[in-house]
Amino acid sequence: MSNNESPLRVATVGTGYFSRFQYEAWTRMDGVEIVAVCNRSLDSAEEVAAEYGIGGVYTDFETMLDAVKPDLVDIITPPVTHLAYIQAAAARGIAMICQKPFCQNQVEAEAAVSAAAEADTLLVIHENFRFQPWYGEIKRRLDEGTLGQLYQVNFRLRPGDGQGPEAYMDRQPYFQKMERFLVHETAIHLIDVFRYLFGEIAAVSADLRRLNPAIAGEDAGLVMFEFDNGARGIFDGNRLSDHIAENRRLTMGEMLIEGEKGILRLSGDGRVWMREHGDNSEMSIEYPWDNRGFAGDCVYRLQKHVVDHLKAGAPAVNRGADYLANLRLEDAIYTSHVERRWIKL
Repeated sequence: MSNNESPLRVATVGTGYFSRFQYEAWTRMDGVEIVAVCNRSLDSAEEVAAEYGIGGVYTDFETMLDAVKPDLVDIITPPVTHLAYIQAAAARGIAMICQKPFCQNQVEAEAAVSAAAEADTLLVIHENFRFQPWYGEIKRRLDEGTLGQLYQVNFRLRPGDGQGPEAYMDRQPYFQKMERFLVHETAIHLIDVFRYLFGEIAAVSADLRRLNPAIAGEDAGLVMFEFDNGARGIFDGNRLSDHIAENRRLTMGEMLIEGEKGILRLSGDGRVWMREHGDNSEMSIEYPWDNRGFAGDCVYRLQKHVVDHLKAGAPAVNRGADYLANLRLEDAIYTSHVERRWIKL
């Protein structure tokens, strides 16, 4: 947009559990106006509209787009809807943010990216973990060479929300029915974080399992990564176990990054620690962040990133075309588990 004084007109579709973080973030952002909300259930759309002061309410996505002609549409719906919604918005030249998991499979994701490319319109995936403030601080430290040569990274995912027959039912009950769960829904966040922090991934090896018989997909597993720069990574995920944190959904787990000059550690409370090689004491790294919204306000930070791109031309990351690399890694992880071997990308 060339006129920085005009509000960015945002339309949304979807009113599920996580969407409330997105609506809350939009409503406190300067230079943005939510002009319409769409949902298959009119009652749910009207409830969201009343809560967040949104004027337009619709039950049909294309009708909404044609009626309000937004600058940006935020697609906050399940993957089964993504391709059709993206194609509809792209055909009208409307920029898009799309929730993850992105589409139902690689084929649909590629078709969605192609639709946006052919229309020369922006498609950003709502992959918000890399916008969590602790990863921004870790990225800055790594870029400064704080650890020197990178040896290894280990992330232990331990949200502790996956035990028993009622697991996930109070928040996102569809988790129980996902045939691909731990990697497709959750580890995909860390795949993106690993690429953001440590560079591209050359090969993967995985051993996945299901611990809770009440769900359809895998809920625990070990995934090893070989990075192009020679470093190694381990994703150690178990949704039934927990970790020390007042809010176990803040970081979802703990990270340890090892290099020639020392170790960086992320704890469950969002604190980052540094221990120099040969030293027995850790130093707490202070950095600013807001403990509001979801996980350090990363939803707001992602959405503000897109707004800054559209209004001021700032660079945009998380574009759909780049996100396809995450989906290729996801498929390779599942293939590795089935075939019991390393998969080279």
